[in-house]
Amino acid sequence: MSAPAVLRPREDDSVATRLARSAEVRKSGAFLRTADFADWLGARGRAHDFRVDRIPFADLDGWSFAPDTGNLVHRSGRFFTVEGLRVTRDEGPFREWQQPIIKQPEVGILGILAKEFDGVLHFLMQAKMEPGNRNLLQLSPTVQATRSNYTKAHQGADVKYIDHFIRPSGRRRVLADALQSEHGSWFYQKSNRNMIVETDEDIPVDEDFIWLTLGQIGELLHADNVVNMDARTVLACAPVAYDEPGALRSDTELLSWFTAERARHQVTAERIPLRDVAEWKRGDMAIEHGGGGYFQVVAVSVAADNREVTGWTQPLFEPVGLGVTAFLTRRVDGVPHVLAHARVEGGFLDTVELGPTVQYTPDNYAHLAGSGWPPYLEAVLAADPSRVRYEAVHSEEGGRFLNAESRYLFVDADEETAATDPPPGYHWVTPGQLTSLVRHGHYVNVQARTLLSLLNSGCVRL
Repeated sequence: MSAPAVLRPREDDSVATRLARSAEVRKSGAFLRTADFADWLGARGRAHDFRVDRIPFADLDGWSFAPDTGNLVHRSGRFFTVEGLRVTRDEGPFREWQQPIIKQPEVGILGILAKEFDGVLHFLMQAKMEPGNRNLLQLSPTVQATRSNYTKAHQGADVKYIDHFIRPSGRRRVLADALQSEHGSWFYQKSNRNMIVETDEDIPVDEDFIWLTLGQIGELLHADNVVNMDARTVLACAPVAYDEPGALRSDTELLSWFTAERARHQVTAERIPLRDVAEWKRGDMAIEHGGGGYFQVVAVSVAADNREVTGWTQPLFEPVGLGVTAFLTRRVDGVPHVLAHARVEGGFLDTVELGPTVQYTPDNYAHLAGSGWPPYLEAVLAADPSRVRYEAVHSEEGGRFLNAESRYLFVDADEETAATDPPPGYHWVTPGQLTSLVRHGHYVNVQARTLLSLLNSGCVRL
């Protein structure tokens, strides 16, 4: 006879308390002083041989343009393809466009391993080289792997620590687990599984890995190009608690507004052959827009002696210009709020996700008059320094994008610059409301999750 069923609490409130304690430990963890991190990361860089060179498409090994579609594909049929996308929408300054897009249907794992030392949660972070990062080596999750990687489609070495995420049982406890989108402007319906798994096992630590507290990671987020995008999106999923007695709009009102935004937008995103994409031209070294803006598709040769495969070639997307990504912030009866934008991107799985107030590359709008600029962009660019609570440059996904960087900001607003009753498509939300939504997939986009990770780690306090 089986044992009787036993009810368990639906939520463990102690996790949020332990995360808050970890976020308070900033200057020194159990293994490293935060001030010594730069030396540790520099030593890891010097210990390895990294090299990234631009090459002509003709020098790609295993990649080719399919004769029937012109799509850029790998001979294995795995990894990803570069295809075309035709998008039409019912509003906005650009109602129809075509572009190259990355199609990568497999779901990857972005996972951070957690363990308690001296009563404080620490997180196992990796010094990982990505070919698209301007400085190559950045702090990444414990595991950052596509399915092709961890099933060894590349016939390389095993992905370290992967078993903790594909077999999280026994002495392993899942703290966070959600499917999240990647960049909807450059990926077509791409999702990754974002996980935090706690263990009480003895973990042998590879020399390229380090245990850090949440507060130490928050301190490192003040610096440019140190904590990579994949680490930021996982940290955004941490079940952090916010002391909020209320919000400008209730959770039900927020969900109703968001559902209405998804329902009202008429968006069609249709994959087309890469050779048929209008206004884009393919040369020996790049696929680029005829006007010279947006981004280009390029090819690189990579050497990295500590990766599962030590040398390879691949395509990368390289944006033109520095992005600007910002939340405008206000306090309402003492409770912090950020202004979220119901953002339409052609690659989203479900039309709309909540993004920051501003998420644009200003260079792409330079030809428009001020009235043609997106809402709030000028307010962010012209903000008095006294209103800027946070500013740093962070890399976007370095495995698929080359030198893709955005200037991330929190900017204090007032009623004149951002009214409490915002225009259609915008909504004031609290950090706690965002944290509740990010526990579910495809509600909060990857740029907004970077900004949320700054709040979750204690890097920014509103």
